[in-house]
Amino acid sequence: MPRRHLRVKGAAEAPLRAALRALRGELGVPDAFPLQVLVEAEQSAKSPRLPSYDATDLPLFTIDPPTSTDLDQAMHLSRRPADGGRGGYRVRYAIADVAAFVTPGGALDAEAHRRVTTLYFPDGKVSLHPARLSEGAASLLPGHTCPAVLWTLDLDADGRTERVDVRRALVRSRAKLNYAGVQQEIDAGTAEEPLDLLKEIGHLRERLEVERGGISLNIPEQEITEHTASGDGDGDGDGGGSGDRGLVDATYELTYRTPLPAEGWNAQISLLTGMAAAELMLAAGTGVLRTLPAAPDGAVGRLRRTAKALHIDWPHHVSYAQLVRSLDPHDPRHAAFLLECTTLLRGAHYTPFRDGRLPGITTHSAVAAPYAHCTAPLRRLVDRYASEICLAAAAGTPTPDWVLAAFDTLPDEMTEGTRRAGRVERECVDIVEAALLRDRVGEVFEGCVVEVEEDQPDVGSVQLENPAVIGRVAATPGGRLPLGERLRVRLTQAEPGVAKVRFVPA
Repeated sequence: MPRRHLRVKGAAEAPLRAALRALRGELGVPDAFPLQVLVEAEQSAKSPRLPSYDATDLPLFTIDPPTSTDLDQAMHLSRRPADGGRGGYRVRYAIADVAAFVTPGGALDAEAHRRVTTLYFPDGKVSLHPARLSEGAASLLPGHTCPAVLWTLDLDADGRTERVDVRRALVRSRAKLNYAGVQQEIDAGTAEEPLDLLKEIGHLRERLEVERGGISLNIPEQEITEHTASGDGDGDGDGGGSGDRGLVDATYELTYRTPLPAEGWNAQISLLTGMAAAELMLAAGTGVLRTLPAAPDGAVGRLRRTAKALHIDWPHHVSYAQLVRSLDPHDPRHAAFLLECTTLLRGAHYTPFRDGRLPGITTHSAVAAPYAHCTAPLRRLVDRYASEICLAAAAGTPTPDWVLAAFDTLPDEMTEGTRRAGRVERECVDIVEAALLRDRVGEVFEGCVVEVEEDQPDVGSVQLENPAVIGRVAATPGGRLPLGERLRVRLTQAEPGVAKVRFVPA
């Protein structure tokens, strides 16, 4: 997939910023944190509830994008001694303990329920918690001692989970790593064992994912990257994101990016923990699962028709999961099919249950197993509750009342917050695309048709080679767009915040 870069500068910057500010207003995005919340955050940062178990001797490390400071997870990977058996692996996974800082019913808690998730804009993020916590006291920053929820997952030689323990602990990460650097070290053979095992365990978990019929879609993504020559923020330190950061010197790139293998291996560790959390919840009879029903036959039938249109061979004896793993995301036809596959991932829910009354659906069809969100509490509200449920289940104690009291409202809050986060992501890409192309209306571009409406074969989406834009394209009424084929298109509109990019066949 082409990964050309194009930056927004000069005149294009003003309408882009204006459109982003308007989007915040339209979506009712929270601005700065209220004073009472900031005061409570400062107090809790100075005196969190500390656990008695000290695990600061564990040499944990984090793997995140280079600029990230809200670090939810840190890990340490090791081999288990054989002791006459088959050996295996030990995964130690520390998750930020937000509940050590947030008092149920307090101002911080109420504000978190109002925000639900961290929202990411090209010109800054709107955090779930104040920066004093999310990027400071509660974050698993290197050299920083802080409370965490520490998972210990013992795996056999095939990567299957044999034993799970979760408890509160004091931890201290030793290193903040990034995906590109991790990939480089592992590929070069210079990674030390705790990091090198990420690949080994990741491959084993990927193999088990295949075995159980789970799916990870490796789709090239549009990625917005901000570059700021000078000016580092709005200076208020509240993490709320006013939208005025770096007004003069910010520029943007919009690129196609295929995730690195290390990102997939890292995701498998998080997935492993989420599956372990779900099993703990089910055994205890109380929990909040992330569920996704199996796709209806009609949706799979549409995928088969799409595969045929893209000239992708899909024998009836080959499962959907097998087919997906055989595709190359760098092939435009395969990328178009993988993009269509995301339609099967819609309809996920947060499903609470208690007192042993299990829900009708307990699995996530893409994971092909029960699964719970529990590894990103700095950025997602439900994860704080999931950690408390798992801690209680592992200790054999009742789930805290404040957790159970949220069961009636938490799913709807998460549904609305997730929907808002998804819209922010989509709208921001639309705005940046329009800003990149606003002065190029009438020009002709090379692209590939990656989507065609089933009931409107003359309407679909085209993916440009340069710049990294995916926009709507409409042929003459009654015509047909060539799905998966190259197509020259003419830009007909592009105005950030006013008109999304639109094309017609040239």
